[in-house]
Order: sequence, then structure tokens, then C-alpha cells
Amino acid sequence: MADGKLVRDRIPEIIRSSGREPKVSVLGVAAYRAALGAKLAEETGEFLRSGDLLELANILEVVHALAELDGQTLEDLETLRLKKRAERGGFERRLFLESVADRREVGGCD
Repeated sequence: MADGKLVRDRIPEIIRSSGREPKVSVLGVAAYRAALGAKLAEETGEFLRSGDLLELANILEVVHALAELDGQTLEDLETLRLKKRAERGGFERRLFLESVADRREVGGCD
């Protein structure tokens, strides 16, 4: 395991059970937020490389922790998600925006 990264709560116990001794510290709020951001980037990269559903679940775990850090629940996040979906839609239609032209450039009225 690489040194210097945020790990799940049971990792030190798992390391100890293998006969090794981990050195851990408890992060303050600002360092924890930064570490969660780094963990989100790490897990997102792993998901994008592998497409593994387990990596997507890891991303969700980090999202849970970030919401909790801000005193929010998953229900709060779901409410925000549904509001944005109602306003802007989802991704079911698989639309890919290639460009946007000014209407005057494509034969609009002057």
C-alpha cells in the first residue's frame, strides 16, 4: 500500500492482522477535505481506467463522506440531483454537443 493517503477506517486493523504495524494520524477538517478530494480523483481515475463497478462504489463512498463533512445527507444530494435533472435533464439520450453557432450565422433573421 502506498504511503500518505486517506484510507478506509478498517485498513489499519486489516494491516495489523497481517502482522504489520501501520502508522496513522487523524486529519483535521481542512486536510480531510483535501484528502477526500484526492481520493475522489484517485477512485475516479481507477473507474475510468477499469470500468469496474466496484470502483464506482468506491466513488460513492467518497461522495458520502464529502456530503457528511458538509452536514448533508444522501437524501439532500438526491434532492439536488433531481432538481437539476428536472431543470436540465439527465443523460439517457446520450447527446454530445459538438458546437454551438450563433443563429445569425446559420441563416437567422437580421
